[in-house]
Amino acid sequence: MSHPTAIALGDIHTDEPRSGTSVNTVLGPIPADELGVVAVHEALLSVVPGAEYAFDVTMDRAEIFEALAAKLADFREHGGTAIVDSTGMFHGRDVLLLEALSRSTGVHIVASTGMGPEEMLGGYFLTPQTNPPTPWPAEKFAVLFTKEVTEGMVVPRVERRGAAGLVATAATRAGMTPTDESLFRGAARTALATGVPLSIRYGKDAVAELEVVLDEELPAARVVVGGLDRKDAVAAGAPLEVARRGAFVAFDHVGLDDDADHLTDAERVAAVLELVREGHADRILLSSNAIGVAKGQPDSDVPFSYLLSAFMPLLAAQGLADEDAQRILVDNPRNLLALSIAKAA
Repeated sequence: MSHPTAIALGDIHTDEPRSGTSVNTVLGPIPADELGVVAVHEALLSVVPGAEYAFDVTMDRAEIFEALAAKLADFREHGGTAIVDSTGMFHGRDVLLLEALSRSTGVHIVASTGMGPEEMLGGYFLTPQTNPPTPWPAEKFAVLFTKEVTEGMVVPRVERRGAAGLVATAATRAGMTPTDESLFRGAARTALATGVPLSIRYGKDAVAELEVVLDEELPAARVVVGGLDRKDAVAAGAPLEVARRGAFVAFDHVGLDDDADHLTDAERVAAVLELVREGHADRILLSSNAIGVAKGQPDSDVPFSYLLSAFMPLLAAQGLADEDAQRILVDNPRNLLALSIAKAA
């Protein structure tokens, strides 16, 4: 069964093909041009650290697999072909589960390394043996994240499997802490050394926090700034400023329509169209920050397919051209996720 979307997903072509480039998926590298329609910021299984040990939380792997496989099949039925799990290392990432899901559904899955913000780190990463506690240096985080790209993502105490295709981190909502800055700089160094892109979720000041990673000489085109459909970001003009610097702008709460901190979908449509009018269609990324299965936190009732089945038609109804829709869904994610040439040591 096919469903209407803003573009004819069965007839996708890619502008400016990047032949010879590849993307790290959980089943191994694939040509970047094979990604197709991408949801760039989602969570398949999201577990609040420690919830797996709670007496009232069940972790039935067969049940989790069945639920996620159904949601990925729905995503694929609506034209989606690739999904990025941007939860990082310690929020339920299960590499073996992601491999099985990709094999069974045919959806490409790009997993991520990285962690943050500081409040979500364990004490090990805050070196509490010092008084006062001092953050890990950026280089130590860089080594940790880089190995997950070059040697494979850790399956705890067992092995390494698959290369991370993204390094992701986040800043504290009240403002970047010294540990957050170490995380950002370490993640930027990993992106620069390995060629994978960097995803940052801003805390308080999106532009200033982007400048931290650009200070590490990471090209802006290798960075996506998430959470830019927060009302405070839009009020400060952050989406346009981020796009002007050459980084990708992620409106990644599509479908969240009743939250005091975020735009409604109607307002999101207006924000997307404003960037297009300003000539930045090539900097826009869309996603829902949906959670397939949540443990230790509220479930998300936004399906992975919502972007394609509901939001893109809204954009089309307000005048988004088919070529811009294709650019946002296909070309921009491909250009971000395609491995760049790593900086020589």
